[in-house]
Amino acid sequence: MRMASVLVAVLLGACAPADEARPPNFLVIVADDLGFADAGCYGGEISTPNLDALAEGGLRFTQFYNTSRCWPTRGSLLTGYYAQQIRRDSMPGVDPREFGRGVRPDWAVLVSERLRSAGYRSYHSGKWHVDGDPLDNGFDHSYRAGNRAGFFHLIGHDRDGVLLPDFEPERGAHMTVVTADHAIECLQGHAAEHPERPFFQYLAFHAPHFPLHATPEDIARYRDRYLPGWDQLRQERFARQLAMGIAGSQLSALDEDFGPPYAFPDGIAQLGAGEVNRPVPWQRLNQEQRRFQAEKMAIHAAMIDRMDREIGRVLDQLRAMGSLQNTVVFFLSDNGASAEIMVRGDGHDPNAPLGSAGTYLCLGPGFSSAANTPFRLHKTWVHEGGIATPLIVHWPQGIRARNELRKTVGHVIDIAPTMLELAGVEVGDSAGPPLAGRSLVPVFEQDGEPLHEALWFYHQGNRALRMGDWKILHTVRTRDDGWDSVAEAEDARPGQWALYDLSADRAEQHDLAQERPDKVRELAAKWDEWRKRFIREAGPLEQ
Repeated sequence: MRMASVLVAVLLGACAPADEARPPNFLVIVADDLGFADAGCYGGEISTPNLDALAEGGLRFTQFYNTSRCWPTRGSLLTGYYAQQIRRDSMPGVDPREFGRGVRPDWAVLVSERLRSAGYRSYHSGKWHVDGDPLDNGFDHSYRAGNRAGFFHLIGHDRDGVLLPDFEPERGAHMTVVTADHAIECLQGHAAEHPERPFFQYLAFHAPHFPLHATPEDIARYRDRYLPGWDQLRQERFARQLAMGIAGSQLSALDEDFGPPYAFPDGIAQLGAGEVNRPVPWQRLNQEQRRFQAEKMAIHAAMIDRMDREIGRVLDQLRAMGSLQNTVVFFLSDNGASAEIMVRGDGHDPNAPLGSAGTYLCLGPGFSSAANTPFRLHKTWVHEGGIATPLIVHWPQGIRARNELRKTVGHVIDIAPTMLELAGVEVGDSAGPPLAGRSLVPVFEQDGEPLHEALWFYHQGNRALRMGDWKILHTVRTRDDGWDSVAEAEDARPGQWALYDLSADRAEQHDLAQERPDKVRELAAKWDEWRKRFIREAGPLEQ
């Protein structure tokens, strides 16, 4: 990291008075199931003025990746390792009891714990989905919000490890607001009690993950906006992306054969005649289906709108503290928008107002395809629609660029090394392997040399590897009604490798495997080489 350390010193020296040349604070904001195109600054029509302002005052990455699923992304983001290296996602050829959502090796330390050695205090607010307890992993305070019953009925949530009373729906507490409230409280406490120390605030929203829950006033802003349908919405978003220069040159075709990744026929039946489990052309839907689908998208938009408003309150708190200038803000999504359709938690009352506590709605594959514009497929798949994430980086005191794009290819494994570099923390030798991620600090100045030789992907039978602009994909053959279980998806026989040239085809429309079998063999060998290495590095789980 020596070269990057020099750049950090130059940035800090150029942008800050001597008495302010101190390590930056960090605010990492993670949305849950947000599509690549949902925020306004990535082509969306949803009102996200706070995210848009962060982008205007900083950087937007156009080729940044997640792991295609919530818990693997969080494990990778907070450690700097691939999820399979640290037993936080399954791996073909390994007992799922040892990987999957397993216990991290001792050497897979969270970034919060590493930052403590540099004098940082760390705070967690919202979703956790990582093994262990936040307070045992470097966080000084934590609020863990549970999403089992939805956004209005908060059960199983705790504060600093102490279980809290349930929030009943009639109390009107929305999880997105409660999560921001806790982050603001942590920052206020930090300003009052530890103003001399830098901080790391990890703000992990559940929104806009299902169930789709929003207040009536938030939904009203979007109620009829989506009646023209997902086909038109995709075209509108893609046109804006082209104007912004963030999306390549092609819009993917709708994959009508791909519905929800898992089969929940009883849940779909419970949702009624308006539910649709395929992204078919909008004109083929009847009026009831169009109204129901448009209402779901309106709620999805309302949840993002509300999240942006709450982000605005957190940013206002940083301004009040005089800390925004020297806080590195990262905003990203844990995976692409979701095609899932199910009913869980408190169930679904078809007579309750859509979006209220009595309902249980999921976005589904139609508007999920629009949310992931211009890419193919959704969360759980390793097509671009499942793994491409918006990433905004904002740091007025340290990044001179304003409203610029960065096309350097990166991954959530790069967030922790970036923070450690800026904090002046040397990871050094340890019992584990070197961090898989690379610091993004050189990219803050400009695009340059690639950060990675390749990026590796696997989730529930779906596998991919990107090397330069070449990407191979190996996808399990989905059944007409999805997999009955995760285990069934893991055991499914994968199809053949597909090959795409992402420099011309990030929409993954033109499979070049037959034309370039040599490139397929090269990348497939690399994928398997890394699989074997990750298994060795993770080691067997101690019984």
